Amino acid sequence: MKELTVDATLENIPAVTDFVNEQLDEHGCSMKAQMQIDVAIDELFSNIARYAYNPAVGAATVRVELKEDPLCVVITFIDHGMPYDPLKREDPDVTLSAEERGIGGLGIYMVKKSMDGVAYEYKDGQNILKITKNL
Repeated sequence: MKELTVDATLENIPAVTDFVNEQLDEHGCSMKAQMQIDVAIDELFSNIARYAYNPAVGAATVRVELKEDPLCVVITFIDHGMPYDPLKREDPDVTLSAEERGIGGLGIYMVKKSMDGVAYEYKDGQNILKITKNL
């Protein structure tokens, strides 16, 4: 397991993505899975940056664990911001046009659809969001 702690700012998304991709490259992750993970990182870390500490800036930790049987990566996003479970939000109705749909919710919906597992808990004053992708 490796982890990186940075300020939760939009400017740090590339650093977080590079950190995770280094771990994925070491384990021969497919390009398709890596691209799906990159989209999830962008969505999840940008939500932390925009909302967790608003208007202040706080730290966020990203933890990468590779597991076997089945071979998968578990990426954990941890922040000490306001408690918020994005999984409680109702999925958007993707059969509606963009104009008919409400604002928000599409990013986390995409994460849920592209990952093999997504879990949230609030524990010890921390938001803990885990995504799992089978490799």
